[in-house]
Amino acid sequence: MRCAWPPCCGQPPDPQRPLARCPFPSPPAFAPPAPAGAGPFLLSINPADGSQAGRVAQARAADVDGAVAHAWQAVRCQPWRGLRLDRRADVLYEIGRLLRAEREPLARLQMADSGKPWKECLHMVDSAAGSFRYYAAVCETLQGEITPARGEYFSMAIAEPFGVIAAITPWNSPIMNEAQKVAPALAAGNAVVLKPSEETPQLALELLRVCHQAGLPQGLLQVLNGSGEEVGAALVRHPGVRMLSFTGGTETGRAIAAVAGQRLIPVGLELGGKSPHIVCADADREAALAGVLSGIFGSAGQSCVAGSRLFVERAIYAEFVAALAQRTRALRVGLPDDPGTQVGPLISWQHRDKVAGYVELGRREGARVLAGGYAPEQGALARGAFYMPTLLDGLPAQARVCQEEIFGPVLVALPFDGEDDLIEQANGTAFGLAAGIWTGSYPRAWRLARALEAGSVWINTYKQSHIATPFGGFKDSGIGREKGLQGLRLYSQNKSIYWGLHTQPLTLG
Repeated sequence: MRCAWPPCCGQPPDPQRPLARCPFPSPPAFAPPAPAGAGPFLLSINPADGSQAGRVAQARAADVDGAVAHAWQAVRCQPWRGLRLDRRADVLYEIGRLLRAEREPLARLQMADSGKPWKECLHMVDSAAGSFRYYAAVCETLQGEITPARGEYFSMAIAEPFGVIAAITPWNSPIMNEAQKVAPALAAGNAVVLKPSEETPQLALELLRVCHQAGLPQGLLQVLNGSGEEVGAALVRHPGVRMLSFTGGTETGRAIAAVAGQRLIPVGLELGGKSPHIVCADADREAALAGVLSGIFGSAGQSCVAGSRLFVERAIYAEFVAALAQRTRALRVGLPDDPGTQVGPLISWQHRDKVAGYVELGRREGARVLAGGYAPEQGALARGAFYMPTLLDGLPAQARVCQEEIFGPVLVALPFDGEDDLIEQANGTAFGLAAGIWTGSYPRAWRLARALEAGSVWINTYKQSHIATPFGGFKDSGIGREKGLQGLRLYSQNKSIYWGLHTQPLTLG
């Protein structure tokens, strides 16, 4: 049977065709980086010093039609969807291997793109490589389900790809977030049109290059660098896109979900958080202090799971918060390539001003600033989008800075009296992405973990993550689960197949 997609070459799918070849033209010209002086482009600005980190060709809404059509050509003509799963897995394994082989240059590019400290950038590349390795393993061991029959038939359930997926990723963990969407979507047999954040546009193009180098057929992954308002919106509305995957802010997620609802297509949303980080009186104080610091000030607080609301049992509140303030002031804020840096810059000056605005709002609401609360104005840091790690207290749980996601190095401390008071305060936001608990009592930890409205709960640790463990949120923090087996199912649709075993013809009634 020949491909039915109108722009297609008309050739039948051929499982023997080498994976690196494609019978139709290469992806549109907006996929590779723009040469100097050629057409419209996006600038990537290094937030550590304001220098230009790079520039890439800029897609427009009109380019979305071509990208989606090209993706459907790849779905219809390439053998990828019907390829034996172990051969599909071979390509995914090779992508992971190549990412690992280019670990340092990719990390250096991400450091310039996003301002993340060097060690964190290395971790992000390792995580991206791990995503492809994991979903390669899932792909080649994927099994259908034999369902219990209730008649003269044999029944089974299998997973089918949607066809073309649109994936929209944020700026805070570029290559890691992109791999967590692209790897399972490809493993499930889909084509992916990827729109990275305009703030960090370079890593997605590197991922595209590595995928093609590994043997992924042309057209199965495409990158559209452009604004969310134009290119992202056009992708979400495009009738050729069968499933949407988005990581980012809750309000944008609502808008995407509204369009998906009108179009009746599935959507995966990983959205914002205002995660409670809980320290009980019986906790290991040193471990809890270290966990709270890394939970909020790692990535300069630019993490959806950042533990931005600190709840400390009243019996130890004053002592714990005083020690925390001292350690917060001692954190080393510096340039991303300095090996001693613990906290780097924010993604942009505009975002830094937004974070600073929240701290000023907190002051107006009556907060005490125990540490930080300002942007450095001297030395090398004055040139970048830096904001000092900030600790606030003295606010009620319903204050805006305790309710709204700041997405920066700002922690608000609140006391609690007993488990009922804690649960009421901790669950008292629209978010439900993550939570942390520090306690020496495992029965108490179990009770709290079950009572908290959060998709991930860490006990006597924080911000640990593994590609094999599902991740997602409750309430306004999202819909669906990435990572793990559920991450593959997110990009698949179930099909039920019945095999008749009748010995007599079917009858009415």
